[in-house]
Amino acid sequence: MTSSTVPAALAEIRDDFLALPQKERLTLLLEFSNELPELPERYQEHPDLFERVVECQSPVYIFVEIDDDDSVHLYATAPRESPTTRGFASILAQGLDGLSVDEVLAIPDDYPQSIGLTEAVSPLRIRGMTALLARTKRQIRARRGDAASAG
Repeated sequence: MTSSTVPAALAEIRDDFLALPQKERLTLLLEFSNELPELPERYQEHPDLFERVVECQSPVYIFVEIDDDDSVHLYATAPRESPTTRGFASILAQGLDGLSVDEVLAIPDDYPQSIGLTEAVSPLRIRGMTALLARTKRQIRARRGDAASAG
């Protein structure tokens, strides 16, 4: 994976994890789980807009919004009782926020494997984060396709 395709916010998150000893990486993941942004009010009453990420062991739902200026915003819900999954969702929600569609689509699919958690959490959980990123990209492509065909 080349660093040049990883946006600055995600590169910084990755570097923060890699700078820590293995045991402390879970603590940082827990901090991210506590920082998962709340849903904007306009989406709180619309669970129908959110897609379940079935690859995650916990019930995680995501929705991608693309602004008029092509900025991406990822919104996610995950139960507090699932700090690992919630932490992964928070990393992506914070790391992708405000990036352009092209920047998000250029993020390497193996980014979740690059942040130094493969020894700390199960491969199943890493697959869940990989699926979160893949579904985010798929939603972006679908929305961009809709916009392109509508124009």
